[in-house]
Amino acid sequence: MSDSEPGLNILALNSGSSSLKFGLYRVKSARTETLLSGEASSIGDKTGTIRARDWRGNKPYSETIPIPDQRNAITLIGKLLADSGMPAPAAIGHRIVHGGPKLRQHCLIDDSVLRQLEAATAFAPLHTPPALAVMRFAREHFPGIPQAACFDTSFHADLAEVARVLPISRDLRQEGVQRYGFHGLSCESIVHQLGTDLPQRLLIAHLGNGASVTAVRGGKSIDTSMGLTPTGGVIMGTRSGDLDPGILIYLMREKKFDAAMLEELLDHRSGLLGISGVAGDMRRLHEAAASNADAGLAIRMFCYSVRKQLAAMIAALDGVDTIVFTGGIGENDGEARAAICVGLSWIGVSLDQARNRTAQNPISDTASRCPVLVLASREDEQIARHAWTLSRSLA
Repeated sequence: MSDSEPGLNILALNSGSSSLKFGLYRVKSARTETLLSGEASSIGDKTGTIRARDWRGNKPYSETIPIPDQRNAITLIGKLLADSGMPAPAAIGHRIVHGGPKLRQHCLIDDSVLRQLEAATAFAPLHTPPALAVMRFAREHFPGIPQAACFDTSFHADLAEVARVLPISRDLRQEGVQRYGFHGLSCESIVHQLGTDLPQRLLIAHLGNGASVTAVRGGKSIDTSMGLTPTGGVIMGTRSGDLDPGILIYLMREKKFDAAMLEELLDHRSGLLGISGVAGDMRRLHEAAASNADAGLAIRMFCYSVRKQLAAMIAALDGVDTIVFTGGIGENDGEARAAICVGLSWIGVSLDQARNRTAQNPISDTASRCPVLVLASREDEQIARHAWTLSRSLA
């Protein structure tokens, strides 16, 4: 197909527990153009906010308005698209964090898929219910158009047994307790951006409120730091990352923690927030570090955790050809990138201080054993591309 093809207008929806990111894209076989992007935030609060950027050059839109639930958010997004003079979407793509053991490949949504997602809620109880609500309301608001489920776990679906199997009893493994891996759409977007420059051995450090490190060989994931859930791996904003499982037994036996209490602790009161007692946001920790020793410790522990995981993935890859930082911290925090990479000097990684401060690629210096890059995570574009491909299969 030539670049003169009209393309399809695809709406990407990326739901969180209290937010809904959205983007309208014109997708062609050769490229993807952003038409509008935005976010509905503080869903369920009395004062929500909906913001959008029109990429045709019109003024950004922002309104503070009650957004009681996901249904209301979908209605507001539909109205915003119409009021902005945007074309109606021909298909919709949804980001799904975890589809469980049965849904591992991006697919069109039907009643059977919705039932399978409901059955897999236990694998991601924080993420799946709001995503299901968004899917149902989107089908109501935009009837008759194809809608696709795009899974963060799909990129890691073909992990070899040595990386995928967890060291637990066979009966639990048969129930789907295994390493799934996450941030797959982000990793796919990095592979897509590298295009013909894709190296054989690639490390992707997706560092944000959620953080993971993925080893990619020949464009395929071979190992990743997150496991059964997005709580494992490196230290994160409010999530613990990997812990001695004996800690959980101790808390249950000695402190009488139940499942809900453990989930609250590990997902909402641990990580950077738990270490610092200040915040789970690296920006606030940098501000506080000069006068708060625990804030400084949280930053150092985060960088140390990421550095160790990168080193482990270098071993898994038998070396490394390129390292990419992405995600909110990875893209914007030059201090964190420098602290992580200074501990990789043993493998020959070194940064250009000036280029690292401005995130000008490559941020590595000429003596570095491999290039180090900063690339934006473009999950929503990746969702749009998958929805485009799947919707065309119906033609």
